Amino acid sequence: MSSGYIPGTCNIGKGEIRQRQLVALLGIFLTVSSATALFATDQSRTSRLTIFIPALVFSIGFVQSRSKFCLAYGLAGTFNFERLGKISKVQSAEDRKADRKTAISILLKSVALAALITAVFFVLPL
Repeated sequence: MSSGYIPGTCNIGKGEIRQRQLVALLGIFLTVSSATALFATDQSRTSRLTIFIPALVFSIGFVQSRSKFCLAYGLAGTFNFERLGKISKVQSAEDRKADRKTAISILLKSVALAALITAVFFVLPL
């Protein structure tokens, strides 16, 4: 196996982590700009729930970059520590199981963070 891969713990290298950081930045930009547009156009309180989608983009990128673990790679049984796009297969069924467990955990953390961000925007008195 390629150096750096640790089943259930780390399945992406520096280049892939950088990509997740960029996704997080895009997500935070979309979240802030969406919130600004909602508040500026005096939309209904329930329309604030639409913040969940850009907040989820941010959350997934953020949690993956902090975890050094790709959600999609974990579910697919792959990893990458080489150049971007050069994906390797996880050989062991036990390692794939550990990766899937971590991927699901990352998904749940990301959804929880996006829900928290959405709840904050929802309750703001603006």
